[in-house]
Amino acid sequence: MSIRLYVGNLPKELDRDELAALFTAEVGELTSTKVVTDRKTGKCRGFGFVTVETDEQADQVIAKLNGHMFKDSALKIEKALPKSKETTSNPGTSNNAPRRGNKSKSHSYTQAEAAQPDPRWADELEKLKEMLFAQTQS
Repeated sequence: MSIRLYVGNLPKELDRDELAALFTAEVGELTSTKVVTDRKTGKCRGFGFVTVETDEQADQVIAKLNGHMFKDSALKIEKALPKSKETTSNPGTSNNAPRRGNKSKSHSYTQAEAAQPDPRWADELEKLKEMLFAQTQS
């Protein structure tokens, strides 16, 4: 079973071959490498993925290269989360938001979360409910 690793904090001027060469030199053979690039500029977006054969090999890669300085950047390496296969309520959007440490403007809410008011506004919401109740009773 192959293990996919997230590689973060990559320099903007990086291509797939350079990433593969770095990992091959340190750990040996890789299954695949991918550098995520910007569509407009073609430059690295700062992260990519490396796939290794075994869980033990993945642990070795993390131990050896996590925090390793590469082109003046300390690499961040961890096991990647599996791709999400859940559908969103809006079919025109995708659910490929960053999952690790990145603050994203999009957030998919579970049904329980959607039913709960935002705690930052709970007091104000309660006041509004009381005012509405008072108006309907008059």
